[in-house]
Amino acid sequence: MAIRILILTVLVLQSLQIIEVQCSHKRSIDLIAAHSLISDTRLPREVTPNSYILDLHPYPEEGSFTGRIKINITWQETTDRVTLHAHEDLVINHSEVSVTQYAPDDETSFREKESSTPHTPVEIKILRNEMVPKKPLFIIYLEKSLNRGTQCEIEISFSGKLYNDTSEGLFRSNYVNPSTGERKWFVASHFRPNLARRVFPCFDEPAYKVPFTLSIVRCKTMTALTNMPLLKSEELTKDPRWIRDYFQESPPMSTFTLGILVSDFASVAYNKTDDKDDLDVDIKIWTRPDFLSAVQNATEKIYKSLKSLQEFWGLPYPLPKLDCIALPNYQGTRPADNWGLILFKESELSNKGSWQISHELVYQWLGSLATPFWWSDAHINNALARYITTYTTLKISDGKETFHNWPMTMLYSIYYEFSKRYPHGKVMAIKQDSGSTKTELVFRMLNYTLGEKTLVHGLQRFISDRQFKTFFGDDIWGAITEQARFDSTLEDTITVNEIAASWITKDRLPVLNVTRNYGDKTSTLSQRVYLRERPHDVPDQDKLLWWIPVVLIREDKLNFTNSTPVAWMKRQREIQITGLPDADKFIIVNPEEIGPFPVNYDTNNWNLLAEYLQNNDGRLKIPVNTRAKLLHDAWNLAYAGDLNFATALNMTLFLRYEREHLAWDPVFTMIDHIGRHIDSSNVHKKFLTYVRILLTPLYEELGEEPQEGESEGRANLRSSSKVFLCQAGYKPCIEEAQAAFDKWMDTENPDEGNPVSNQYICPVFKWGSQEEWEFGLQRVINFPASRKQNERTYLLKTLAGCPVDSWKIEKILNITIFEQNGNFTDNDIYLIFSMLTGGSSGYTTLFNYLRKNWDAIKKAFENKPQLWNSLITSSTSVFKTQEGLDMVQSLYLEKQGQFGTAEFVIEKALKNIKEEAKWSNDNLPVIEAWLDNYLQKNKAENEKSKFL
Repeated sequence: MAIRILILTVLVLQSLQIIEVQCSHKRSIDLIAAHSLISDTRLPREVTPNSYILDLHPYPEEGSFTGRIKINITWQETTDRVTLHAHEDLVINHSEVSVTQYAPDDETSFREKESSTPHTPVEIKILRNEMVPKKPLFIIYLEKSLNRGTQCEIEISFSGKLYNDTSEGLFRSNYVNPSTGERKWFVASHFRPNLARRVFPCFDEPAYKVPFTLSIVRCKTMTALTNMPLLKSEELTKDPRWIRDYFQESPPMSTFTLGILVSDFASVAYNKTDDKDDLDVDIKIWTRPDFLSAVQNATEKIYKSLKSLQEFWGLPYPLPKLDCIALPNYQGTRPADNWGLILFKESELSNKGSWQISHELVYQWLGSLATPFWWSDAHINNALARYITTYTTLKISDGKETFHNWPMTMLYSIYYEFSKRYPHGKVMAIKQDSGSTKTELVFRMLNYTLGEKTLVHGLQRFISDRQFKTFFGDDIWGAITEQARFDSTLEDTITVNEIAASWITKDRLPVLNVTRNYGDKTSTLSQRVYLRERPHDVPDQDKLLWWIPVVLIREDKLNFTNSTPVAWMKRQREIQITGLPDADKFIIVNPEEIGPFPVNYDTNNWNLLAEYLQNNDGRLKIPVNTRAKLLHDAWNLAYAGDLNFATALNMTLFLRYEREHLAWDPVFTMIDHIGRHIDSSNVHKKFLTYVRILLTPLYEELGEEPQEGESEGRANLRSSSKVFLCQAGYKPCIEEAQAAFDKWMDTENPDEGNPVSNQYICPVFKWGSQEEWEFGLQRVINFPASRKQNERTYLLKTLAGCPVDSWKIEKILNITIFEQNGNFTDNDIYLIFSMLTGGSSGYTTLFNYLRKNWDAIKKAFENKPQLWNSLITSSTSVFKTQEGLDMVQSLYLEKQGQFGTAEFVIEKALKNIKEEAKWSNDNLPVIEAWLDNYLQKNKAENEKSKFL
């Protein structure tokens, strides 16, 4: 009896915790109303769980499982039914569903307490239970209504299948033992985001965090793992081949963090070398026995990451053990971050880096220990997890792991995405990812502007408050605000909530314009929406304002260690700052990309920066991330039409001395963007010459072959330089590509495989002979069905997209449109049209081809309106000059009324081309004048170049 009373006391306390969670409410920022990650059937709030006791018996070879669950629940409202999540594939034994009342309602409980009479468990009669059609719901209808405070235990038996074609829910897979050839089965689980209902009836929402007590039946030769350590094992009386393992009760956790593995895997443990080590966690990696040596070194990385994260959070790792599984044939797009039992792909635990490991370990605190109340908060959870991962991994590796130039690559991608007229298009996945990336960068901005100490302590304050509970995104901002006020790094009138909301609730970014008044040493700072893609006719753009930190560096007092803002633009259109340096000294605003926004200056300040960067001693005083930012901002602002191109091109002059790959990274993107924009004009040839002069010394200095021990950045710099030089016609590159291609042409059976590296194919099709291109065409036509089709797709892309000779393009169009070659599908034609938009030779040839063969093409596509629309789009929408506008305008007038479903396409194209032609008319003369001057000064280098 004493034990029962103790249990009931614990259950009451747990139910109060659940009630507290359920009564949480959204506060000032709805961080996700527009960013829901999943659409799901929510449960009524009439009853809530207190705990689960779950027994599972998987049959790996048969592909099925059976189970039994006991759920202790509390009534929050008077009701006569209990609604649970249960997937339609789950088979519930309706005759084995029972409801037992262990505690009465609040009023009765109070009377019994006064009389010292304990409540006797009573079985509640069930009228019926049913699966709801087309909804993942299971409802138990009771004979009578039960009042608030009533506690019952539901017991349900069920069975289901082990999924074999996916790594979701409770699934099975196998591997072959290389020594014996025997097939070995294993069972694992992945319940994120709402897949626990596939395995057992439950309250399958993240807000319901309660303890789990789990038991698993396995055969004697296998091992069972779950979130908690093993408590005891016993043989099944009826069949001693089976063992039931009982595991320790878990802390309160959401259903999606429950993890299970039943396998014959072997393990390697991390052996601590220091007895005083404060990381008291049993760390093991499990995998198939023959793969154990490949993951041997990962235990050290797990240990270091776990220790670093424990220090970051200021809280110990919340479980007594951590099992990481290198799973064969794992099909998940990302690891399954179950609490204390993480499933990885084998390659993710055997590769060199540690970012992926650290990223999953972050979720052991952020997601498992403290859990978003609903999936609408998942984007801020993911953003913070990624930021902390990078923060801690950089510290562990002493900055050696660069994560593909983090954060610059991320910044550039969202600059491009959010500056479009229509960000994301209709692709929700892009919207979610770019939104999460922006939120990650907001955390980085706060790290600089409030201080690293304040941000870390604020996050520690948050996790300490919400451990074993749920949270809203606003809880994070609130904790950082409290810490910032305690540290006096934020005015009492400002909240981090306000700052963050101005960034994460908009699908846009600002540009900051800095106009100096050199006479009185002041400057006007104004903000507006950053729009790169024309026309800049975005509605309501004048209403969008941000909280922008103004971090300022001055030439006369260079100090890149102080990132405290000299001012905040508090959603103000314009502010003034004073006390700037003399007129001959530059200033830099937003160094190191502290905030995710570009900065434009007056021409004089840009020129001061350009001159300083050409001085080698001065240039190295400016950190490489800031050098990259200045270059990237200048080129993108010029591309957007906000900066004179001569000023932007002046910012590239320091590159002849620059050898850091981080500074070069934006150059390659802009060479591509500007090159595509002007390649239909006469200026393009001069631009290519400029690219050759810029890149040839760099590439020749780097050398053709990697050096022993060189950095990843240097290797990437060599690779990028080579790609762009090849595109520009660099003879050594073309000859190397043709030599590799000749080996393929000389093989006896060329259709059996492609021995040529992808980097060589485009240069050959662009600069090579007719024979080489025709050979490639035959390989596409004869491509065997047995080979990977993505190889054929790549070959077709380069075959259509790389050539500059119009006859090659016309030939592939003839074959696919008129000859109706059975080896080409409509999808192939879509792909060809799309690839021809990549260069002026492609889309100009396509336009002329359409015009010349109008009637025949119309007939060929009369029953294929989507292909017809694609053709009109690709052949008319990409022109950038007045000449191109005249061509498309002439076709429109000539064929007016004949475009059918594509009428709106060409009308939209004409509107856009007018904008692009205006840009070309404004900028091409400026670019040409600058290039003429540059090429004249570098005439000697141009004359000795090794180009076609």
